[in-house]
Formats: sequence, C-alpha cells, structure tokens
Amino acid sequence: MAQTGRIRSWTRRHGWFLTVFALGSALRIVTMAGFRPALWFPDSYTYVVTAMRPRPDLVRPAGYSMFLRLLEPLHSFAAVTVVQHLLGLLVGVLIYVTVLRAGGRAWLAALATVPALLDAYQIQLEHLLVSDSLFTLLVVAAACLLARGPAVSPRTALALGLLLAAATLTRTIGLPLIAVFGLYVVWRGVREGGWRRLPRTLGVFLLAGLIPIGAYGGWFYATYHRVGLVGSNGVFLYSRTMMFADCATMRPPPDLAVLCDPRPPSARPSPPDYIWNPASPVVRLPGITFSQANDALANRFGMLAIRSQPLDFAGSVLTEFARSFTLDRPVYPDKATYESYEFPVAAPPPPDRDPAITGAALAERYERGPLTVTIAEPYAGWMRAYQNVAYLPGAFLLVLLLVPPAAVILRPRGRGSRGSAGGGEGGDGRDGLATWAVWLTAVALLAVPAATAAFDYRYVLPAAPLACLAAALAVVRALPRARQASPDPAGTRDDQVVL
Repeated sequence: MAQTGRIRSWTRRHGWFLTVFALGSALRIVTMAGFRPALWFPDSYTYVVTAMRPRPDLVRPAGYSMFLRLLEPLHSFAAVTVVQHLLGLLVGVLIYVTVLRAGGRAWLAALATVPALLDAYQIQLEHLLVSDSLFTLLVVAAACLLARGPAVSPRTALALGLLLAAATLTRTIGLPLIAVFGLYVVWRGVREGGWRRLPRTLGVFLLAGLIPIGAYGGWFYATYHRVGLVGSNGVFLYSRTMMFADCATMRPPPDLAVLCDPRPPSARPSPPDYIWNPASPVVRLPGITFSQANDALANRFGMLAIRSQPLDFAGSVLTEFARSFTLDRPVYPDKATYESYEFPVAAPPPPDRDPAITGAALAERYERGPLTVTIAEPYAGWMRAYQNVAYLPGAFLLVLLLVPPAAVILRPRGRGSRGSAGGGEGGDGRDGLATWAVWLTAVALLAVPAATAAFDYRYVLPAAPLACLAAALAVVRALPRARQASPDPAGTRDDQVVL
C-alpha cells in the first residue's frame, strides 16, 4: 500500500508532464506506423556513404555517420528512427528535469517541453535520416548540464567539452557554441572560485572540446591535405553572398569575375541553388565543386563581396535571421527543400544522381534488403493532418526569446537576493547567468546559419527547445519563490525530482 501511495503521489506531482510525454510518444508511434521505415532527405545518402565507407566528407562532418555506423549491426533504418524518436523524447525529459531543479513548478516545466515533444515538425525531423535530432540532444544536454548549479567543476567542464565536441562533429554550427560555453565557464569561475581554480576548469573544458575536434581535423588533413573539418566553407559563403553581391561594385579581378551572376539579386535563385545547380558559376568550374582550388576561389569572392558591400551583407543577414520569426511558413529556400520537411503523401522516387545513387546502393547493404519507403494509411494521413495545425510558429519563437529580456526589465529590484532560476545557485545577482548562456545558445543557432549559409526551417528546430528552456528559467527567476515551490501536502515539493 505504501508503494502504491508513493506511485500515486509521484504521478500527481508530474501529471502534466506525463500527459505531454505520453501524447508525444503516441505521435511518434503513429509516425513510425505511417512512414516505414524512415524518410529520406538529399543529405541522407551522403551520411550513409560515410557510414559504410568511413572517410571524412567534404561537406558534412562525420558525427552522424558514425551514429549510423554504431547502429549498423541492427541492419534496420526503422531502428535508427526509433532511436532518433527516443532522443527527441529525452530532450523533453532533460528540459523538464532542469526546470524543476531550478525551482519551477511542474506545470511550467511541462509547458517548456511542449514544442520539443509535440511539434509535428520536430517529430518529422526525427523521422528523417539527418543529423539534427542527434545534434539537438547533444546541445540541449550541454545546456541542461550548465544550468544545474552555480559552479562549474572540472568534471562538469569535462562533460560540457565532450558534448560540444560531439555536437560540432555532428554539425559544424556547434563550433561557435564552444566559445559561448567557454565564456560562461570563465565568468562563473571568476565569480565563484577566483582566478586560482579557473585555469584548471577552463583547461579541462577546452581540452575536452578541442582534442576530439583536433583529432577529426587530423583525419581530414590526412585524407585531403587540407586544414579544417569540412572543405565547403568557401562555397557556402559564396552562395550566401550571392543574395546581394554586385560585381559592378566589387570590381573583382579576372579570376573571380567568372563567379559573377549578371542578374540582379532580386532575380536570382536561393543560395543553395549556387551550390547544387549544374548551371551555377562555381559548379561549372573545372574539377569537383568542393576541390581545394574551387573552395578557395569561392571564399575569396565571398570575402570580397562582404568587404565591398558590408551594409548589404548586414541587411541580408537580418533578412535571413528574420525568416525564423514569421507567423506562417512561406515556401523557402525552394519548393523541394520545403516539402522535404512535410510528411509526404507518396513515397519519393529513387535517386537519379550521384552520390545519392551510390548512397542508395550502400543503404541496401546497410538494411540488407531493398530500399523502400511505405506510406501506410490512415496513420500517415493522421500525421499530415496533425502537421497542418500542431507546430511552433516563428512568431511564438520570437516571443519565447523575448521572455528573458522582459523578465530582467520587469523584475522588481532586490529579487535577485533569493534562490536562482539560472541553475539553482544562491542569489547575489549572479543567478541569471546560466539562463543567459542558454538564451545565447538558442540565438546563436539561429544567427550563425543566417550569416554563413541561408535560412532553412530545419535549422530553426534545434533552437526551439533551448528557447523554451531559457524562457522557463527566466520565468522561474522572475516570479516570487513562494509561488514557484509551495509545499506539497504529502511532504514533497513540486520542484523535487524523483525520476
């Protein structure tokens, strides 16, 4: 009887989250029933090639491919999507536990998990064979670890460094996050332990983060005799600057002039078209698109465009950044990419271009069977209907990002003297530091692609759980402590977590 009573008490305390979690689990089960065994994106085939033939790719780091390689003994892409859906559910659990431990009420913690657990586009992304679900878990885990407490111990610094290294080797956008988290480690170390203990903690963090990245860079250099993690930064920068580049203003030398597009920016295609379209000036250059010579030439063009037209570049960055916050979902960057993030009505045709053809052949070896996608009704139709209404609009994401600044502005003076929402630390004005670090991580995930590539709905989704976490932590910090964690009649407070 006592055990039954404890279970009932635990269920009551976490009832809101259990409801959201159960619904999120059910939606993922319906997705797996409706789209078997997985959904494919153009990048998916490259990931499979690297998984089956381990070798650094020129465009994408190999972290997700090694994830696929780890699951290869199961010989099932259905198993891969099951694991990815579990990763998505784990993101929700991490956010919930973190907000509770920061002092938040159960309903607030559960509300913070809704976009991660119930957004139809998050679920669809988990069902795609792409790196984003793994990347999201790694970054959210690092953010939640950072928000646990006031001090960063060497052990915590080690874990943070390893998580961010893994995130960077999954998607290169993780690299700037090392700087964000490093600033937090420095600031917290100075405030908590002074300069004496800071070198050890910061050293552990940097070594844990940079040694794996350096090792991968060594593998990349040994393969291509080029420095870096990928060999496509110049081409992507070139495609990015074609949104505004005007060769009449730039006056490029003859070797760069071959990359000019005489059309006005308003008549040009989206940036990805300059990377993959055979008619693109950089694709028409001799050799493969991402050869060292072509990438260096494209990088010179992009840097010249930025130096020659800095205001145009800044304006285009703001335009791409603002696309994250629209109320609806206009088609962008092109119809094919846009539709890749929708639950399909029919199975896609087999690929007809290399390296996707090679990837499809290797995928059959991975699966040990034919590469097919089955659309099973009525389950697929249920998820298509759900996706029409259940997603986080960009305007709501903007509201979430405005919550921490608003909480600072609206919070009465002297409120910082109580317990923290920024990680459970005692209050002397330092308690919001972790909240701001999480917030800055979310902003960076939106801003860096806007500056270096182009807007893509896929890039927004990893930022949403972090924006929710930062907003929830800010609310906890702003509201009176008594309203956040009142005593439970059974003797257990709502912010105590027993999972």
